[in-house]
Amino acid sequence: MNCTTFVAETQSINYIMAKIIVQNTQINVLNFKEQDYISLTDMASAKEGDSRAADVIKNWIRSRYTIEFLGTWEIIHNPNFKVVKFDHFRKSAGLPSFVLSASEWIEQTNAIGIIVKKGRYGGTYAHKDIAFEFGSAISVPFKLYLIEEFQRLKTEEQQQLGWSAKRELSKINYRIHTDAIKQNLVAMEVTPVQASIIYANEADVLNVAMFGMTAKQWREANPELTGNIRDYATINELICLSNMENLNAVFINDGMSQSERLIKLNQIAIQQMKILEDTGGRNLLQ
Repeated sequence: MNCTTFVAETQSINYIMAKIIVQNTQINVLNFKEQDYISLTDMASAKEGDSRAADVIKNWIRSRYTIEFLGTWEIIHNPNFKVVKFDHFRKSAGLPSFVLSASEWIEQTNAIGIIVKKGRYGGTYAHKDIAFEFGSAISVPFKLYLIEEFQRLKTEEQQQLGWSAKRELSKINYRIHTDAIKQNLVAMEVTPVQASIIYANEADVLNVAMFGMTAKQWREANPELTGNIRDYATINELICLSNMENLNAVFINDGMSQSERLIKLNQIAIQQMKILEDTGGRNLLQ
C-alpha cells in the first residue's frame, strides 16, 4: 500500500499526518486546519537529494512566476494577506540580488499557503494547490504521479471513513438492542454471568440470522483471524445488521420468543441482502 495515515502532536497541536510514495520518494502529507499540505522538502529531495532540498525550494520561490502564483492564491484564499508586501516581492523578483525564503514569504506577507514546520516531520509544506504547482519544478511525470497518489490517499481515507461510520452505527444500534434486553429479558437480581449468557444468545440470534453461524462457530472456523465475525462483514452486511438490531429490539419489546425472532430476522436478512446486492452495479452509498 502506498498510503498510510497517523496522528502527530507538535507543540500541543495535533496534525493528521499521512505518507504517500511518489517515484520511490516518501512524501509527508499534513492535514492542518482541515486543509491538506504536502511536504515540499520531501518533494525537493526527489530532485537533488536531502542536502539540496532547501536550495531547490528557495530557487523556485524566488522566481517571478512563482511569486505571481503564490500571491494570486493568497488573494483568493487569505483575507489577511498583505498585498503591499506581495507587490514589493513581485517587483523585485528576477533581479540577480533577489533572494526569498519560505519563512520570509510567510512572515512578510502573512501567507497561509505555505507553512514551515519544525521538529519531527519538519520541513516546508504547501497547500496541495501550491504543492502540485511545485511538482512541475521537479518534473512533469513527478507532478502527475504526485496528483495520482494524493487522489489515491483521499479515496482510501473516504473509504475508511465510510467503514468507520458503518461500524459505529452498528455499535450504537447494538447498545439500543442490549438496552431492550435489559428491560425485557433480564430478570431482577440476576448474576453477571447469567446476564452475559442472555446477551451472548441474543448476539448469536443476529449472527445466525445474518451469517448462518454463531460467534463461537466463526472463531472455530477461522482460527487464523483476529477480531470477530462482524469485523469482516461487508458494508452491505453491516447495513443489514444495523437494521436487524433495531428490529430485534422492537420484536423483544413485542414479546416475541427467541425462536420466532430468529426465523423472522433471517427472512428479513435474506430480503434486504437481495435488495442491497442486486443494484445493477450501482453503489447505494453514493
